[in-house]
Amino acid sequence: MTIRRHHDMGGLDAGTVEPVEHDYAIWEKRVDAIVKLMSTEDRPYLSTDELRRGIEELGPGVYDELNYYERWISSATNLMLEKGVFSVKELGRKMADVESRWQAAGAKPQ
Repeated sequence: MTIRRHHDMGGLDAGTVEPVEHDYAIWEKRVDAIVKLMSTEDRPYLSTDELRRGIEELGPGVYDELNYYERWISSATNLMLEKGVFSVKELGRKMADVESRWQAAGAKPQ
């Protein structure tokens, strides 16, 4: 018997899906670009399969709370940490730097 994981909705009633386009927020476009740039032939930092594995490993609470692109960037970040591309400490420093630049500019995070 196979145990269904929390993200596997195949065959379950999930209601109606409305296939409509929407305007993407700038951060969603950036996440899409980052992931694509990380998976080119000359920058093979991650594959589609790795990205999917990372998304599936987020866990039910996190997986259900995040939207599509939040799952992508979370997965990509975790994979880069896993591969040693950067450390948690380096990531924290960079996030603090970006936040301070936003505050200095009077901008609010999206």
